[in-house]
Amino acid sequence: MNAFEALKLKKPLLKALDNLKIQAPTPIQKKAIPAIHSGRDIVGLAQTGTGKTFAYLLPIINRLEYSDQIQPRVLILVPTRELVTQVVDAAKSLTSSINIRIEGVYGGVNINTQRQMISEGLDIIVATPGRLYDLAASGVLRLSALQKLVIDEVDEMLFIGFRPQLLNILDILPSKKQSILFSATLPEDVENIIKDFFVNPKKIEIVPVGTPLEKIEQKGYNLPNYSTKENYLKLLLQDEQLEKVLVFVKNKRIADRLYENLHEIFEEDIQVIHSNKSQNNRFNTIESFQNNVFRILIATDIVSRGMDIQNITHVVNFDVPDQPEQYIHRIGRTGRARESGVAITLFTPKEEELVLEIEILMQTEIPLFDLPETLEISKKLMPEEKDQSKEKEITGKTKNLYKPGPSFHEKLEKNKKVNQGGSYKREIKKKYKKPKTRPPKTKKKK
Repeated sequence: MNAFEALKLKKPLLKALDNLKIQAPTPIQKKAIPAIHSGRDIVGLAQTGTGKTFAYLLPIINRLEYSDQIQPRVLILVPTRELVTQVVDAAKSLTSSINIRIEGVYGGVNINTQRQMISEGLDIIVATPGRLYDLAASGVLRLSALQKLVIDEVDEMLFIGFRPQLLNILDILPSKKQSILFSATLPEDVENIIKDFFVNPKKIEIVPVGTPLEKIEQKGYNLPNYSTKENYLKLLLQDEQLEKVLVFVKNKRIADRLYENLHEIFEEDIQVIHSNKSQNNRFNTIESFQNNVFRILIATDIVSRGMDIQNITHVVNFDVPDQPEQYIHRIGRTGRARESGVAITLFTPKEEELVLEIEILMQTEIPLFDLPETLEISKKLMPEEKDQSKEKEITGKTKNLYKPGPSFHEKLEKNKKVNQGGSYKREIKKKYKKPKTRPPKTKKKK
């Protein structure tokens, strides 16, 4: 007997789950499916890799009756084109014997092709906010018949700059609909959206926000600079126990630099992905990584959210993310589907404060490990590591910089700041159980 039967799913869905060899619901699915069936607005909070996509797809498809209307009845918003493809594939795998029309739209491809697809009729549309708003503004996509809205990974949408498009979309949607939101974190901006656009939502929380998956072993290594980080990463990746590794960096420039240096050693066993790569390149790279064509993938945060890449044994944070919530999403790429995983974080003294913010969010420390004796400690600094405030030497001479004279008055005592060093940071951790957040903005009275 399939354990999903207790959740009152119809036979075609149970058959599809059997074909996918999925026999038992995850904790978030157990709680979310009945709640979505009730018709209430839902806010679901669960860590990455716990089955959130099926948690909303199953009840939506289960209650979606056949219709020949042109405009979609279900809208699923996700932050990236890769996640659009993943959700569409997941939905189609559940509807192989159900007459439901499902397609995805995203930027970077011909919008006229997508207009034609919409005009032929859809039941469920999966979209990134930017392209969806373009289609709605053009008039070809009308959302007046919408019955259900799903916002998946909304905090990532805001993080990558989709806030204006998302708010514009929410403004034009019909008021009578069921709104469903799923995420692994709940920052203040997301709470404001829930307050403004959701009606008495039921909150489903599997684990406290900011809690990493229990099956992920975390390790931290304190290194003096970028070059030493790179030397240590080379040692790490030569260990064959790191069977499938996702290496996160903070930007495209570092991704390309790191790939160029590591490719000399690992050759066809390493690839790189970021937003400057073409759409086909990104899809092909992820598919090849999924199919174990190569072992090591260097990536920016473009793939840290929502991408269901199986059997990643290790995640390496080559750079510490600026947002502590992003760390949770990164390490959630491993330890998925009840498997164990390892998350390794390399940080320099300049990144110690970012590590502290992550520890405050998780309310736990990342265990620190000693460096191997074979590690070469480099003194070479990258351009971004050099102190830009120092005087620059030009053709062997020191450039004369303007040096202001003394101020005409002493600073007030309250404005005098003293650098109290690392011990001060640890005191902050003892004092605060969670990171400080800015107070909500108040609307000006007209």
